[in-house]
Amino acid sequence: MILLESHNVIIKTTLAEKLNKPSSLEVSFVDYDGVRFRMSTPEKKTVILLSMQIRCWDELVRYGALDVMRREYGSLLKDQPEGEFNISMEIDLEQVPAGAEDREAFVNSIALFKRNALAAPFELAFKVQKDLEAADAGQGDLMQIHYRDQEAIYVQAAHDRVTVIFSTIFSDETDRIFGKVFLQEFVDARRLPAIQNAPQVLYSNRDPPLEIRHLNLQKSEDIGYVTFVLFPRHFSNPAVAAGTISHVQLFRDYLHYHIKCSKAYMHSRMRHRANEFQKVLNRAKQENVSSEKKTVSGRTMVSR
Repeated sequence: MILLESHNVIIKTTLAEKLNKPSSLEVSFVDYDGVRFRMSTPEKKTVILLSMQIRCWDELVRYGALDVMRREYGSLLKDQPEGEFNISMEIDLEQVPAGAEDREAFVNSIALFKRNALAAPFELAFKVQKDLEAADAGQGDLMQIHYRDQEAIYVQAAHDRVTVIFSTIFSDETDRIFGKVFLQEFVDARRLPAIQNAPQVLYSNRDPPLEIRHLNLQKSEDIGYVTFVLFPRHFSNPAVAAGTISHVQLFRDYLHYHIKCSKAYMHSRMRHRANEFQKVLNRAKQENVSSEKKTVSGRTMVSR
């Protein structure tokens, strides 16, 4: 299966091109989760303004998103965002590191604009878990990130784990079936010795898990809940924690992306099989052979 990348490809490729050859720029685009971006050069060709609008920005700010963004981008962030966007940064191409490796690292960090904003509640949960582990009791507040229409991520820390719950909507019954197959693969794959340290994955349909049942969420056969149970080994090391955040963030997109790919593959196979059957039927048709004969009186007889 294909793994989706954490960085935004359009930001990465556009910024890399403008570093090689600065020029006027104005482009708007949308990411997987309806997150809107805009890259432009309002003043001069060597200064790029990058802005982002995300549905759950107010919730992310509540969980420390501004602190994370200041840590990652520092003086690049503008005090006031552009127009209708939530956050903006200004990139001076003349101030970008000259070394090839440093320049690539800089471009990659800019391309992780959305990823770093969404990382705030996870980083906060990991910090709260360490505090609760020291106290050996209790659990943190339930954090809610409504990053899509009618869908959300719920994150809660406890003294021995961090629980991440995705609510997702399946548009039709076929999606639900494919989703169950994929999620069952997650459960079965964890039994393999090589990946037994992977997070535990639980799936429930219609009824929300116990951690969020008190929220009185809508119950429907179209709604599924996927729970990841992260233990300290999944985020105790900073590098491992960063990878965990990146992969967990993309889970919903990963699931629905592969559902659509599987449906497209099944449809292509069905069309191919139907064409093959049509060829067999065409070969099975008998040609109509008719011959005309005349009698002595001149009448015509047709035999078929």
